[in-house]
Amino acid sequence: MRPVAEGLRLLAAVSLGAATALGDVLFLVVALPFLGTPNTRAAARRLVLLETRRLRLDPAEFDVSGQATRYLALRVPAGLLGGLVVGLLLIGVVTVGRLAWAWASGDTFDGIAPTWSILLYFTLAGILLLFLNLSGLVGVYSLERRLAQRVLGPNPTERLERRIVELAESRAGIVAAVDSERRRIERDLHDGLQQRLVALSMLIGRSRRGRPELLDQAHEEAQQALAELREVAWRVYPSGLDSLGLGEALAGVAERSSVPVKVSCELAARPPMGVETAAYFVVCEAVTNAAKHAGATLITVDVHREGTMIVVRVEDDGRGGATASGSGLSGLARRVAALDGRFQLVSPAGGPTTIVAELPCG
Repeated sequence: MRPVAEGLRLLAAVSLGAATALGDVLFLVVALPFLGTPNTRAAARRLVLLETRRLRLDPAEFDVSGQATRYLALRVPAGLLGGLVVGLLLIGVVTVGRLAWAWASGDTFDGIAPTWSILLYFTLAGILLLFLNLSGLVGVYSLERRLAQRVLGPNPTERLERRIVELAESRAGIVAAVDSERRRIERDLHDGLQQRLVALSMLIGRSRRGRPELLDQAHEEAQQALAELREVAWRVYPSGLDSLGLGEALAGVAERSSVPVKVSCELAARPPMGVETAAYFVVCEAVTNAAKHAGATLITVDVHREGTMIVVRVEDDGRGGATASGSGLSGLARRVAALDGRFQLVSPAGGPTTIVAELPCG
């Protein structure tokens, strides 16, 4: 069903493009004496925005204002070509309908009787013409998208400069995220584990001076110190991720959480190590934030693959109000950006909070 739906969507897009091409011709003819006025430029921009939506392009990636009129003029032939292809398809469908109706009624079609050789001939010819027509639809749609990207998009030099800026920002973000994580680990060691070990040392010293009843308390402190050390080690890098995989590692996150966590990890194959690690830390940080700050009673984690992307979605039923400027979430955003991924946080006041990370995977 999905190929059929996609084909119908493509047919609708090309048909709509043929209609808007006629509208673009009318607009250009009427607006020709007024091309330099602000109102004309604004109207041209609106028309271009409609075209980008029809072609499923992101307007934010293009220079809609500077090249709007030029693009409208250049896309008219492509739009009219799409109308011609759609028209031929409609003629073919009507012809097949008339032929089938005539033969089903026992009549002839233009004097042609439905013999087996004629049926075979028309079937093969119809399949061939349908294939050519559908190829034409795909070609026109691809031509229009490429034309929009060529005219409205940045030139290769600008694209390269933009990419250099993105890589520089990503590198700086990774350095900042690593420094922030190091400070966090140092704080956990200093404020938690170090103080617990000092208390343990004092208990052992007091028990050696004639207070053997303190040995049980010292043993409990040692167990808690070991648990905190294990937690810090997992925060640095989860060793189980290499041997057990992402699903089992996320199950471990759910077990250690103070809030119930429902995990669904449906991946047919293991993603690359960098992607797997980023996905783990996204879930780990999101679960930690929800448990500590959101007052959540249930956290839902879903990891699945969509095309070439690994999608990580974490949702909690807490109070909301989280911001991406926080040290933990901003570090996650930088980690995802370093892999050319996308990070989204939706957390209205009152909840729920939803974190979505899309990580490229092949």
